[in-house]
Amino acid sequence: MTEQLLTTLKKYFGYDEFRPMQADIIKSVLAGKDNFVLMPTGGGKSLCYQLPALEFPGITLVISPLIALMKDQVDALQANGIKAEFINSSLTPAQINAAYARAKNNEIKILYLAPERFAQKEFQNFLKSLPVSLIAVDEAHCISEWGHDFRPDYRNLNLLKKLFPFVPLIALTATATAKVRADIINQLNLKKAPIFISSFNRENLNLSVIEKKQAFPKLVNLLQKYKNESVIIYCFSRKETEEIAENLRLNKFNARAYHAGLETNERKSTQDFFIKDKINIIVATIAFGMGIDKPDVRLVVHYTFPKTLEGYYQEIGRAGRDGLPSECVTFYTYADTRKHEFFINQIEDNNLQKRAREKLSEILNFCDLSTCRKKYLLKYFGETLEKENCGGCDVCLTEKEVFDATVVSKKILSAVARAENRFGKNYIIDVLLGKKNQKILINKHDQLSVFKIINDFSENELAQIINQLINLNYLHKSDGQYPILTLTKKGAEFMGSEETLSLNKPRADVIDAKKRPQRGELEFNPELFAILRSLRKELAEKANVPPFVIFGDASLREMAYYFPQDKNNFSKISGVGAKKLERFGAIFLRAITEFTAKNNLAPVARREKSAEPVLTMSTQKPTFYLKTKELLIKKTSIERIAKRQDLAPSTIINHIEKIIDAGEIINLAYLKLPRNRYETMKTAFAECGDEKLKPVFEYLNGQYSYDELKLARILIRL
Repeated sequence: MTEQLLTTLKKYFGYDEFRPMQADIIKSVLAGKDNFVLMPTGGGKSLCYQLPALEFPGITLVISPLIALMKDQVDALQANGIKAEFINSSLTPAQINAAYARAKNNEIKILYLAPERFAQKEFQNFLKSLPVSLIAVDEAHCISEWGHDFRPDYRNLNLLKKLFPFVPLIALTATATAKVRADIINQLNLKKAPIFISSFNRENLNLSVIEKKQAFPKLVNLLQKYKNESVIIYCFSRKETEEIAENLRLNKFNARAYHAGLETNERKSTQDFFIKDKINIIVATIAFGMGIDKPDVRLVVHYTFPKTLEGYYQEIGRAGRDGLPSECVTFYTYADTRKHEFFINQIEDNNLQKRAREKLSEILNFCDLSTCRKKYLLKYFGETLEKENCGGCDVCLTEKEVFDATVVSKKILSAVARAENRFGKNYIIDVLLGKKNQKILINKHDQLSVFKIINDFSENELAQIINQLINLNYLHKSDGQYPILTLTKKGAEFMGSEETLSLNKPRADVIDAKKRPQRGELEFNPELFAILRSLRKELAEKANVPPFVIFGDASLREMAYYFPQDKNNFSKISGVGAKKLERFGAIFLRAITEFTAKNNLAPVARREKSAEPVLTMSTQKPTFYLKTKELLIKKTSIERIAKRQDLAPSTIINHIEKIIDAGEIINLAYLKLPRNRYETMKTAFAECGDEKLKPVFEYLNGQYSYDELKLARILIRL
């Protein structure tokens, strides 16, 4: 069975292997079982019902909450040669009737439906007339009142097992606590279903929280690093989205606002522009994104921290769905808590209000962390991260530097004690920094000896120090609506002692790029990648589909790394299935071969698992590579090899890398670099990894050329 599934996977989806758990889930579905699947966004949930749909004889029904998600997924499936359609309120009655007819004639393999239709008896009768082989409930957490995104329409789905008692049902979600999972299983009557829970750890995402002070200049600085990349910025209010979008446009960014208050046509137009890469920045309320299936979002920003950890996880899940490195940044100030509390206070049901406060407290704890953010996030969802350093959050990526915190810690503890253990962290910080706000003046705390006693630490730095004091049990932070700090026994004893205390030095807001090595990335040719992106956009505009429906960024990066020269090698690119090979193969191959011929570039041989490596020479000018190899054997210097072939030294270094990567054994010891420079580069590669040169270049502050780094990497790898 596995071989057959892999054949279907490659033919329709273009992949050579399944992601973790996909094969097991698909086999369980094909065995006719109900299934519950908890898998992070970007983990490949959709394939768990899309591939079985192709193996089953009848139609697969997919219940999905948002119109945009349906359209994007149907576009992508149709581009892969799969008969998929959707029925929702965006269609005219005539279009809906035509879709009904095609479904009855077995002309549709996958049919996407909106949940609200299940309340209609007529619609239920229509579904019962179809040869249904499988039912998939996507975003299944929407059925649970305990979830962060409860939708009453989803409650109608408890009819599914009554309507189709013998049809397998698969429920899928990316965010669900144990309580929500139990509720989903109960509501959908999946008590005997196998439960598949994938890791919540999105290793390709970098998480960071920065102080919301001079926030807009920080945002602009951040966006400069993501020019021409897709970005989502989440704001708290409609007004804020409009203001931020307008200010970004004034700063020459291509941004538009999106919120529920806009006219339907304007919302649809903005979303369409973003999906089709006509704009690259969306500034939105959380009304945007749940149904967005755009795989190449490289940055998600929360301009105000979200109200729940589930919401946070769901929203950052829109970044890097193609598996490529992406960033998630949250701007944090405790003052924004009041925005959330205003709406929590409007909740009439006491239990729901209490639950909302608990969830708010959890996200506040996350923002305040001085320990690994991914550990905390995963623990919330019931998972343990074994690694001490996740390598993917601001806390873990900051080099730990210890300082003597004895004096500042005693000042903080003294302020808590003198304020009689009755106030929260931000109030204590305001006292220490000497802020004369109304509350401090009313309490006469401007007269305390600790008032304005600190002038060598910022608000953000003091907040980090206080967090460490809480973690080390010198202070206790209460739960509830307004958490207060109290001095612990350990803290009181420390204040009266001669002990010293060392803490981690407070970290800066933004992690330097050189400290963020991204492992596992292909070092693709950026010039060819840009050409292929442009070609993709042109084809997408002609077909009126999003560019990623043609090929994802990951596929283009492979093309710009391997330089395939024929259809056979092009078909080996991840994401190239039979239909896409037929439709787009010749067009993309023409662009690739023209570029490689013009730049004397040879295709990079793939290392087959069972075959000996073979050096693939360019069909255009193989003699350059053979000559370089011949001169290397004779121990000729790079400069002399370049001169003899009338090529640049950098081209010769590229030749050497391709020759060695292909498995050729040549003694290159004579190409040794100056010892001190070589050792420095070796240390940098050990620190940053050797997959990409840019992190190493930045780590060394641009003091070493890319050619020198590339040659050093070749020698290190030998």
